[in-house]
Amino acid sequence: MSKKKKQKKKKIENSSKSIQNAVTIPAGGGTAESRILDWLDVYGVDRDSMPRDALSEITYYTCIKTNSEMLGKMPLKYYQKTKDGTIQPPMTETLRLLDLRPNEYMSATTLKSWWEMCCGRWGNAFTWIQREFKPDGRYGGKYIVKGFYPMHPKNVSVIIDDKGIFGTTGCVYYQYTNPDTGEQVILKNDDVLHFKGWLSNDGLMGMSIEDVLKANFDGSNAASSYENSLYKNGMTARLVLQYTGNFDDDRIQEIQRKYGDKLTGAKAAGKVIAIPAGLALTPLNMSMVDADFVNIRKYSALQICAAAGCKPSNICDYSNSKYASSEAEALAYLDIFSYRLKMYEDEINAKLLTPKEYKKGYRYKFNEKAVLRINSKEQAEIIGILMDHAVYTTNNSRDILDMPHVEGGDVPLINGSYMPITEAGAAYRTKKENSKEPETTEGGNDE
Repeated sequence: MSKKKKQKKKKIENSSKSIQNAVTIPAGGGTAESRILDWLDVYGVDRDSMPRDALSEITYYTCIKTNSEMLGKMPLKYYQKTKDGTIQPPMTETLRLLDLRPNEYMSATTLKSWWEMCCGRWGNAFTWIQREFKPDGRYGGKYIVKGFYPMHPKNVSVIIDDKGIFGTTGCVYYQYTNPDTGEQVILKNDDVLHFKGWLSNDGLMGMSIEDVLKANFDGSNAASSYENSLYKNGMTARLVLQYTGNFDDDRIQEIQRKYGDKLTGAKAAGKVIAIPAGLALTPLNMSMVDADFVNIRKYSALQICAAAGCKPSNICDYSNSKYASSEAEALAYLDIFSYRLKMYEDEINAKLLTPKEYKKGYRYKFNEKAVLRINSKEQAEIIGILMDHAVYTTNNSRDILDMPHVEGGDVPLINGSYMPITEAGAAYRTKKENSKEPETTEGGNDE
């Protein structure tokens, strides 16, 4: 018998001497997740067999999926702020790329979902902006965007040129290494869209959720591995086979193999077997109820959910849901996600708009209203109220309903009884003045 197996067997024997009916989580310092790891390491789960990828943790996967889908389905709009209000300028090539097909390999939805996934998993998302110089007449010209190509965070290094090697001191550059050929390319800061995670130590590189909650992921993965081992063993507890007499090692291994096949595995669940006289089977396992296993797993899941910016309902936990409707819950989640949207908008506007365009009021902005789905009755009521107050025209409302325009539908309609606040009460004053009778004298002036 190997040294490792002897040590493990010794641990079990020592535990069986001190345990009468149940086993509790060992007391001591550390988080609940680390205590679960210690417990599972002794009672049936090998840490080395657990998945190392945090994405295999179901709660974390669900949160990353939820955030990625949220950004992926949110359309990006192009506006211009003028003195007459906000207008929507004509479609540009850059907007067409961001809204439809950023490159020949993926759609805009896929790219935006990839941005958020990378920010959650690695803390950073990098996208190369392919530009091409277009001459304008004999002299001059401008650069136009030809495409957006994602670069995996593991293949990108951020460089700060503090010695002026590239001609400018203190500028940021990005070094991309092709994983297939090993070729390296240095890209300027303006040629890379760099999106960061929720947190950052230096303001330059983002921090991933996995780095912040590493202990929680280890405990959650260990708990998942323990559940999987229970299912594989047919929900059978670990057993100690007690016997009387002296058996050699070959005989002991034969007994273990014989009853191990009959008592473990999914096919053995619920079966009744006969045990010869002189043998006794004693369960040796921690009670999941005594260990508060369910509550610890639930608490760990809520911690991961909160760190990822998701609501408990996103992981199908409605036990403490206090929202009156799905719309109110979507608004609460969108309020948390609004920080992420502002970060994306800042980076896109800084890298894709020229200073001249920015001064003229051009902006890229995500339309968060597109993800707030309401029923037809509520939609009709809201549109009607906005039309009554001249916020929407008839054609604006028909655009929302995906209906064609009608002639004369671009004129705002408003109730004719409305008046400016400065004229409030004018109707009553006029009525009072008209009710006054002019003063007349009869018989001329008295002398």
